[in-house]
Amino acid sequence: MSTNDYVKYVTQQLVKYMDTPKEARKKQKEERKNNEISSTYYSNRWLGVLPFAFKLFLKKRKK
Repeated sequence: MSTNDYVKYVTQQLVKYMDTPKEARKKQKEERKNNEISSTYYSNRWLGVLPFAFKLFLKKRKK
């Protein structure tokens, strides 16, 4: 991807964002927040599967 393509893409996204009404942006933000599952989602998303596997291992070992 060339620099020109990247600038074009960013400009398109910025214009698209600015064209949407403020209420619609707030509604979309709330919908995204409601769709997120739990803290397990965050650990998998940001840290990968290894911390989740380690957590399961410790939980199983505890029993």
